[in-house]
Amino acid sequence: MADRHYLSSLFEPSSIAIFGASTRPDSVAALVLNNIVSAGYSGKIFPVNPKYSKLGSLRCYKNLEQITNPPDLAIIATPANTVPSIMENCGKFGVKAAIVLSAGFREAGEEGKQLEQATVEIARRYNIRFVGPNCLGLIRPAIGLNATFAKGSVRKGNLALVSQSGALCTAILDWAESRSIGFSAVASLGISVDIDFGEILDYLVADVKTHSILLYVEGVNNARAFMSGLRAAARVKPVIVVKAGRHQAGVKAAISHTGALIGADDVFDAALRRAGVVRGMHVGDLFAAATVLAHGINIHGDNLAIITNGGGPAAMACDKASDLDIPLVELTNETIAKLNQLLPPMWSHGNPVDVLGDADEERYAKATEVVLKDNNTHGVLLMLTPQAMTKPLAVAERIVELAAQSPKPVITCWMGDNQVQEARVLFSQSGIPTFRLPETAIQGFSYLTNFHRNQKLLLQTPGPLSDNKKPDIDGAQLIIDNALSERRFILSEAESKAVLAAFHIPVVQTVNAHSANEAVVAAQSMGFPVALKINSKQITHKSDIGGVALNITHAAAVQNTFNQLVTSAKSLRPDADIEGVVVEPMVSSSDGRELLVGIIRDPVFGPVITFGSGGTAVELLADRAVALPPLNSLLTKDMISRTRVAKMLASYRKMPAVNIQALEDVLLRISEMACELPAIKELDINPLLADSQGVVAVDARIVVDRYYSDAGHYAHTAIHPYPAHLQNTCILAGGVTCLIRPIRPEDADMEQEFVLGLSDKTRHYRFMNSVKHLTPDMLARFTQIDYDREMAFVAVIKKNNKDREIGVCRYIINNDGDTCEFAIVVADEWQGKGLAHKLMESLLECARYRGLKEMVGDVLADNAAMQNLARKSGFSVKPNPDDATTVIIRKKL
Repeated sequence: MADRHYLSSLFEPSSIAIFGASTRPDSVAALVLNNIVSAGYSGKIFPVNPKYSKLGSLRCYKNLEQITNPPDLAIIATPANTVPSIMENCGKFGVKAAIVLSAGFREAGEEGKQLEQATVEIARRYNIRFVGPNCLGLIRPAIGLNATFAKGSVRKGNLALVSQSGALCTAILDWAESRSIGFSAVASLGISVDIDFGEILDYLVADVKTHSILLYVEGVNNARAFMSGLRAAARVKPVIVVKAGRHQAGVKAAISHTGALIGADDVFDAALRRAGVVRGMHVGDLFAAATVLAHGINIHGDNLAIITNGGGPAAMACDKASDLDIPLVELTNETIAKLNQLLPPMWSHGNPVDVLGDADEERYAKATEVVLKDNNTHGVLLMLTPQAMTKPLAVAERIVELAAQSPKPVITCWMGDNQVQEARVLFSQSGIPTFRLPETAIQGFSYLTNFHRNQKLLLQTPGPLSDNKKPDIDGAQLIIDNALSERRFILSEAESKAVLAAFHIPVVQTVNAHSANEAVVAAQSMGFPVALKINSKQITHKSDIGGVALNITHAAAVQNTFNQLVTSAKSLRPDADIEGVVVEPMVSSSDGRELLVGIIRDPVFGPVITFGSGGTAVELLADRAVALPPLNSLLTKDMISRTRVAKMLASYRKMPAVNIQALEDVLLRISEMACELPAIKELDINPLLADSQGVVAVDARIVVDRYYSDAGHYAHTAIHPYPAHLQNTCILAGGVTCLIRPIRPEDADMEQEFVLGLSDKTRHYRFMNSVKHLTPDMLARFTQIDYDREMAFVAVIKKNNKDREIGVCRYIINNDGDTCEFAIVVADEWQGKGLAHKLMESLLECARYRGLKEMVGDVLADNAAMQNLARKSGFSVKPNPDDATTVIIRKKL
């Protein structure tokens, strides 16, 4: 099928044209040409410069027309004002990939922006994909390709480095060379006006040479592609991200460098957690991560054992482990007993295992072997300080032998310099991560543990919230549309609460009173005490002007307070239209906690859910956790746990615990609002009063804005929510009602039961092998899908008041980005009833909507029923030239 990735011309070119190559030794193009030749690139090299006929041993071409066939890749290193015309020539000649090294675009001012826009428009017209501008270039050591102007050589390895900073790339490459660390690919993206992180990650997911990935990020241009690429990569490979711009000064520097959007740092952090990747906080973390990840180490738990010949360094390691929430393993009694037999009586009798300062290589080796075999141990840090009786190299040689025999990660920290240098070299050559300091060693181990932990968040693919209690989305949207039609962008409190109520969020009753008399009537009807709040579309923060009065207990006080609030508001805000007051019952609870729940719109990642402490001091407390929608129960629990107020939600002193289920339900409903109402720019529920009985929104404020997108449903979210709008009901032969809907994670048991119920013949036609049941990994792969990259529909009927799957279909987008491969299977007893045709219609409609160009499939040659369905649906059916047992079916979309 479409195995060749659409970026293959960039990463695996068979021929390269280099524009601007010259005899000037320090020119960018000359350095690139020299690097390509020196690295041993075996493809065809075409220097292009009308000033020369030859450069070294290579012929130099005046223009592309002198080259017989279009090169796979064009490298452009000429002044910025020449780049658009060169890109035009490349397009006319059929070049499909380019690297623009040149600077002088958006970072150079208005003229540079115009040159950049012209370059982008030309590239899109000719379907040229390019990296840059203002980048270092690209390195692919396995094919001898060093298309950069960096000095020095790059080893082959399995670690990919993707960075928006070329300078950082050169620093890491220089550091890696001295430590025998190799790379599968190095990509410097520069401004990233075309190819961005998401597409590079998409390529690296499928790249067999890449086992782990390092990213240095300054800003993100396409959040959906970024998140989709990260999530796809992190499912199969460890990913470490370091981001610049955590503070305001860094933000300014990053914007001036790349021009990419930079949002709130805690939102970026939440996005990485959700993507299942690990974040480093500074460049040193990239080095530490590279040291661990370059060796392809995996881990299946968090527990760390430390073996040392010195108590002080071990204490430093323990402190750092505590800082990073890395648990130290509690060794079993059996392990302790074995160590008692092996070690001197004065050993530490626990973890860290102090083998004492006179330990030789034999003592180190035996202790390590015992600790590695402990079932509670997930990884071991071996530490050594060069003491009088210690032989650092001899110990290292024994550790290398043991590490090769154990599936558990072993990392080392040989402290010092001259006496331990040989041991460090041995560790590096043997694929064992080695560090100079206890803290950096623990930091390196933390990337393994954090990756393991974040996988739990990655696997969360929330399904629909509202199977039984659907929100009134149309009603809520109508309220928003009415406000926007009046050119109002802040909903009144009554409107805001009506929108919340449409999503089944409990709210305090609100009555608008235009006169003092109306306020009294409202107060008496709802019962005292009441609260009065000034009602004006222009005044959003009522407390700031003294526009709120609480605990009013009788009618005369209501009348007086109404007049005082209105008079004061007119005096303080003469520009505002004062419509009266809002009357609400006073909500009080002896065990209530004031919380804040809301939505903010991040400039990069779109809508973001917020949760934390509420009340009037919310800005001072600065206690908030953020998460990207859509949420599910596990994600809401994780979000709540990351706030300081979380400890106050449990029972303490005489206060009963808050009804956590009710609180989680509100967060889930807010998540649903963020996904279904893209016009919401801000939402604040403050306070959300929570107690043992439940929760209620006491005050609410919603800011809206017009939202347009031609990119489809949910285009405003960074993570594609469950596409509930794609479900439909159909009637099968015999009058049976069937629901066809997108698959979701909780369908795993139903999917397993469906596969087990298939006949051997049907199962063989679907899987083309003897699979009888789905493994846990297969079930997760089939049901926890990224709706942006693939789609699966299940056909469900009710039987004995239980959902039963009777058919399933799916497509997965191929590496070329334009085609998809599909499969359909129907339960044996439901074949011949029109279900396969209806599933095919759902799949085709979804693929067209997604913008795919062709649907393809492999079908066994003797599967006549599937071939017949394909022909009826407009597919061509042709023999597979590479496999006589199958046929290939195709349909243009």
